[in-house]
Amino acid sequence: MRTRVAARLAAVTVALLLAPGLLRAAGEGELARLIDAYRAEPRSCSGERQPAAGALTRVELLDGVRVGAGEQLGDRLVAAGYRAETATIVSVSGPAEASAALSLLAERYCRTLLDRRYAEVGVARSGREWRVVLAQPLLAAGLGEWRAAGQEVLRLSNAARAEPRRCGSQAFAAAAPLAWSDALGAAALTHSRDMAARNVFDHGSRNGDTVAERATRAGYPWKAIAENIAAGQGSPAQVVAGWLASPGHCANLMAADFAEMGGAYATDAGSDRFIYWTQVFGRR
Repeated sequence: MRTRVAARLAAVTVALLLAPGLLRAAGEGELARLIDAYRAEPRSCSGERQPAAGALTRVELLDGVRVGAGEQLGDRLVAAGYRAETATIVSVSGPAEASAALSLLAERYCRTLLDRRYAEVGVARSGREWRVVLAQPLLAAGLGEWRAAGQEVLRLSNAARAEPRRCGSQAFAAAAPLAWSDALGAAALTHSRDMAARNVFDHGSRNGDTVAERATRAGYPWKAIAENIAAGQGSPAQVVAGWLASPGHCANLMAADFAEMGGAYATDAGSDRFIYWTQVFGRR
């Protein structure tokens, strides 16, 4: 038997607002990657230690948002069709390269970049001006109870598996659809509730159990097992899109090794990211 566990996926989005003149998409993508790397480690902001915040999910819709003089970010997000629980914008001018832009952003907005409330990202630039929006989406209307949301994650995952795709540098052929497993769903719910209650984002549970141990405890006789987690995304569509954009999570989702899946979310109003998702893959 073997286990495969993807790197964790945090839910924070950085959106760089597009301005008139155009821009090097490669630079924008590089800045988004650098911000993820910056958030992946604990940092010191004005002498105060800040914990790691996790990776961001880049949202194409946010890449196109632009805030003009006298306009409010919230109004522009609504006009673009983005429903935000909270959002902020930061910008710097002068750097020619993404690495220099990150250095200046980190110097001026260290706590903002590391704020774990944010979950999604978009990036844009105009010449030497770089603008970043960090946002946390509202929960989708009609999200429903955990099992309904988990089965929508299953539907979206099977739609992704129906087509060949690349997960980072690795190519995957189309894979057979996964079937729903109540036992794996129970294991997913247990871990989502544990993360929400403890305000942590990690594959390890309160008592140190791994996904393999949680699946076994839920009554699943696995030969292969894996887990994806996420936090902050307000809908199944957002969470699956984030997993597909992350090579390790995408590889789990596309792996032909697995035949079944369970998924669940849990919320806690007192936690940093509010909503926590777990997806467990298995083969008996």
